[in-house]
Amino acid sequence: MGRLFGTDGVRGVANDELSLELAYKLGETVSYTLRKEKDKRPIITLGRDTRVSGDMLESALMAGIMAGGGNVYYLGIISTPAVAYLTRYYDADAGAVISASHNPMEFNGIKFFNRDGFKLPDKIEDEIEAGLKEDKGKRPTGCDIGRRYDMKNAEAAYIYYLKRIEKLDIKGMKIALDCANGASFRVAPALFKALGADVSLINDVPTGFNINDGCGSTHIEALQNFVKECSAEIGLAFDGDADRLIAVDGRGNVVNGDSVMAICGIDLKERGLLNKDTVVATVMSNLGLEVALKKHGIKLLRTKVGDRYVLEEMRKEGYSLGGEQSGHIIFLDSATTGDGMISALKLLGAVTRSGKDLYKLSSIVPNFPQTLINAHVANSKKADYVNDKVITTEIERIEKEFDGRGRVVIRPSGTEPLVRVMIEGDNEGETKKEAEGLAALIEKRLS
Repeated sequence: MGRLFGTDGVRGVANDELSLELAYKLGETVSYTLRKEKDKRPIITLGRDTRVSGDMLESALMAGIMAGGGNVYYLGIISTPAVAYLTRYYDADAGAVISASHNPMEFNGIKFFNRDGFKLPDKIEDEIEAGLKEDKGKRPTGCDIGRRYDMKNAEAAYIYYLKRIEKLDIKGMKIALDCANGASFRVAPALFKALGADVSLINDVPTGFNINDGCGSTHIEALQNFVKECSAEIGLAFDGDADRLIAVDGRGNVVNGDSVMAICGIDLKERGLLNKDTVVATVMSNLGLEVALKKHGIKLLRTKVGDRYVLEEMRKEGYSLGGEQSGHIIFLDSATTGDGMISALKLLGAVTRSGKDLYKLSSIVPNFPQTLINAHVANSKKADYVNDKVITTEIERIEKEFDGRGRVVIRPSGTEPLVRVMIEGDNEGETKKEAEGLAALIEKRLS
């Protein structure tokens, strides 16, 4: 069996790979570990997104936390970054989120934050995983059993915090929001209406089954069409747990995470707020981001894929801006994790300060042809491509072919049974052909 924790917590199909028993054991183990370390009753905040399995999993996770002697500060349906902030706000010992982010509704996940609102490092997650098998001795009884407290002001406290992030003059600005039928469906419209914007909404009626279903940041076509229909100046799409943002300009063009980082990075540098004049991205970010930043005297550093690795580099070296092409962007001076609301506020700030519309601003980022193909493989074989001679030989051939004029990036997904094949180069037809061929080979060898 591989490592339980992936790049973003424990993920799987709810009530199958991610079972109630596992959720209970995770809650009990985290509570037990914190109680042992701190020699006091731990407090753990807990929030979730809108997917139907959230009711079931939150019950199991909360039961485990309370059985381990911890108290639960229950936040209800709320975004992942909100949990990170509210863990600090309530002075809790840890935070827990039940969400599978941008993934389809049948998936769910559990991840934890430390008391400072940062995701747990690999070492701590490994300790929790090992602790699942430990004998925890006699369970708490009587007054030592934990309790649940419903934090009824959680949403209002989070919105108040967001409103102080940027001084914005967006009164009357026509903004279209796609809430992905997810965790942002109340907060996003409340926030932008409170700031005076003229807000139009789609995908803001979650049923438990429609989260990320043809909508949100991973299905941006819905917002592109809606922006044109309602004549919005800008469109903002979030994913299921609202830690990602993808924007759409007034003409219906997509403004992805790379463009948002470029626009905000340049804006921060001009105001002397970009630490070390550096932006941190992953190997998946387009070469166009690097070109745009370089023209403004900004350095781009790349990490392996995963916002946790971007954040690690930012914290280690003191950088203030980093993120992913997918729209998971971290403004470390304002938050401890990616937050779609904060990314939207920062983007709107840059737009209003520039005096230009988003279409003109985003044109600073050239787009190099980039083909991304998902190879569907057995979940247990995702990392095996590095040991397969046939696959590695083909990768080497393609790398030689694109040497000096493009890149080849192969990575197993941290959350799904996929190996992602990305080829970037100066010829779109060639990159597409090579990416499709390599993905097909990986599927054939590892399925």
